[in-house]
Amino acid sequence: MFNLIVNEWIKIFNRKGTYVMIGILLLAVIGLGVLTKTIGETDQNTDWKKELAQENKDMKEQLKGNSNPTLEKNYEQSIAINEYRIKHDLPADGDYSALSFISDTSGLISLAGLFVITVAAGIVANEFSWGTVKLLVIRPISRFKILLAKYFTVLLFALALLFILFASAGITGLALFGAGDSSQVHLVYVGGTVEEKSLLLHLAGSYLLNSISLLMMATMAFMISAVFRNSSLAVGISIFLLVMGGTVTGLLATKFAWAKYILFANTDLTQYFDGSPVVSDMTLGFSIVMLAVYFIVFHVLAFVVFTKRDIAS
Repeated sequence: MFNLIVNEWIKIFNRKGTYVMIGILLLAVIGLGVLTKTIGETDQNTDWKKELAQENKDMKEQLKGNSNPTLEKNYEQSIAINEYRIKHDLPADGDYSALSFISDTSGLISLAGLFVITVAAGIVANEFSWGTVKLLVIRPISRFKILLAKYFTVLLFALALLFILFASAGITGLALFGAGDSSQVHLVYVGGTVEEKSLLLHLAGSYLLNSISLLMMATMAFMISAVFRNSSLAVGISIFLLVMGGTVTGLLATKFAWAKYILFANTDLTQYFDGSPVVSDMTLGFSIVMLAVYFIVFHVLAFVVFTKRDIAS
């Protein structure tokens, strides 16, 4: 198994596209750092309390006559946090540090996800496209092990990109913003009240929870690649769902309670720690069970089809 994984790893890094992906990720981190630094210096002298008060006033005006529950929840959360900042003298950009920047770059996990999806979509389908799949299956190794090694390689590649993202964000953050104070807080809106949480713990949780969506989309792309033997189809469907899945699910959730069973209603586990769930009666346990069900279904489809397929056809 180890040799199979090493072989797949070498295949990935023998492609120029892999280094292009890593380069884009690094440039995105550095670019975000420079942009954040520039904007921070430009806005240093603004009356932030007055700005937040005006922002709250605007949101309250927009809520009048609003019939969108999702928008109402988001605005309610933003207004409460803004009021807490004003009351406790906590500017949004105050004491910005490397930790703050690393936390902000967790949004780039979606970019890393696009790259992982690309690799996952091609790791099986390309064997069929290049005609090398027959060379794999004639060896005295079960198809199950071959496919499992490919999936483990996808997971390792995902971990590598996350490490590169985290490390580059840390280095960029230290260079531009300094180490800061480990006692910095992050404000969360839970159960109708605003609470202060450790920024360090929020950072760890943010990267971990945001990686769930990456894992599920990569697994789905891997399944489509194994079932349909078409990397373009796998990439196209997975990226479309990654970009639009959450939005469409959010719209459906405003009208139908069954939207909670959709994969994308459950991939963002931060909704239970830093906001409110898409559907009010959803719980963390429910989302974990739903993710496990989808995860198992994707793997059953991939492994059953790949191991039973007539490769000669």
